[in-house]
Amino acid sequence: MPNIVLSTTFAQPEPGKPIAFDYSRSGNPTRQNLEACLAALEGGRFGFAFASGCAAGTILLSTLSPGDHVVCGDDVYGGTYRLLVRVMRNFGIETSFVDASNVERFAAAFTPKTKLAWVESPTNPLLKLADIAALGAVSKARRVPLVVDNTFASPILQRPLELGADVVLHSATKYLNGHSDVVGGALVLNDPALAERVKFLQNAMGAVPSPFDCYLVLRGLKTLPVRIERHCKSALELATRLSQHSGVERVYYPGLPQHPGYEVGKKQMRGPGGMMSLVLAGGEPRARAFLKALRWFALAESLGGVESLAEHPALMTHASIPREVRQSIGIEDGLVRLSVGLEHVEDLWADLERALETARRGE
Repeated sequence: MPNIVLSTTFAQPEPGKPIAFDYSRSGNPTRQNLEACLAALEGGRFGFAFASGCAAGTILLSTLSPGDHVVCGDDVYGGTYRLLVRVMRNFGIETSFVDASNVERFAAAFTPKTKLAWVESPTNPLLKLADIAALGAVSKARRVPLVVDNTFASPILQRPLELGADVVLHSATKYLNGHSDVVGGALVLNDPALAERVKFLQNAMGAVPSPFDCYLVLRGLKTLPVRIERHCKSALELATRLSQHSGVERVYYPGLPQHPGYEVGKKQMRGPGGMMSLVLAGGEPRARAFLKALRWFALAESLGGVESLAEHPALMTHASIPREVRQSIGIEDGLVRLSVGLEHVEDLWADLERALETARRGE
């Protein structure tokens, strides 16, 4: 394991002479190790670590100018929506939200002012898949960088840069770290000019992780491949059973053949991932009862850790999105999101089955 360098300042041989490290906000050996590792995992030239996924997104959006326009997938993390609508709009940056799984509709949303295209694949929380290669071609033809939030897939299952994306974004809090004990974010890209701008903003705005946080993510990355393998295997089994349960109206999971993006997933992903969402018959009251009855699945936000989590997007992770907007894109009040952890799959199924029965009885 790389050592942790906690130093905030570094001795310099003489005034004004460039050295590798001078002040830890500008650069740190442990952070440098993590950034190099992240770049290698995603097949990119430049990696940048940040204090959170939102910090990574804020830095990227700060490369834009007032009057610029962003085309963004309509189904994105609530924090991303809040950042674009309630923060960046105040600085003169407008965003159009459109279904990124529809290439023609996505392309039609571009304007002469569009300077960035942003998608998640799979999306949060409806698990839509975007054809990254097709969107990359659309963006490249318009000379607009395409950023793909790869948090749900991780570089083990999907490498967007190889598919035509220009920037990959991660909430390192999730699968990369994998142990629910550190908050972090990352950007990986290939363009030297954009990398220079991101590096400047990383230092100037100071949204950097601590050396210990970097160490924790590096530690988590050591087990990422085996964790992802178990997440995928258990999630597929649970999604298959849930799709056949009478108390479940719909299951959103890319590994199910009935998923609209199933063929896209087979083309660009090496596995369907450990995330799924389901709609319970009975709406919000049934969803509340179900979530309260769970025992192995903890009721909590976040995802991608060793433990299984369940949450209610409309009331939790996506509460910052207005209800009418949520419902227009399919985030129903009866929607529940599951992050399948590493517990034994039969224990998890027993928990889900019991909670579904409890919710059905209205207890």
